Amino acid sequence: QVQFVESGGGLVQPGGSLTLSCTASGLTLSSRAVGWFRQAPGNQREGVACISSRAGTLVYADSVKGRFSISRNDSQNTLYLQMNNLRPEDTAVYYCGSAPGFYHPLDSSFFTNWGQGTQVTVSS
Repeated sequence: QVQFVESGGGLVQPGGSLTLSCTASGLTLSSRAVGWFRQAPGNQREGVACISSRAGTLVYADSVKGRFSISRNDSQNTLYLQMNNLRPEDTAVYYCGSAPGFYHPLDSSFFTNWGQGTQVTVSS
């Protein structure tokens, strides 16, 4: 049974940083495209960052380029999202998911294995 567990969210002031983690069981992350997505109340789930399987190609949403960094630790089978210079508009529940291919890296409809999410709130 595949399970993703996200952690690391919290309340942070604008300009602050957080690191999210996504630990996988029942699936080897390096065998699939994996990514971070977020969903704010009333909004659709949107892609934030994605990493391809073996080659490790990275894709970011324009809104987070230069501020967020996605990485994967294959020995720990864990996906990370380093978030710097956070803004109030980054407030959302953040999820990780996986997809069999890298053809639509920021389209949540191609991803599965969603975890329960972790809340990120950016507020002063």
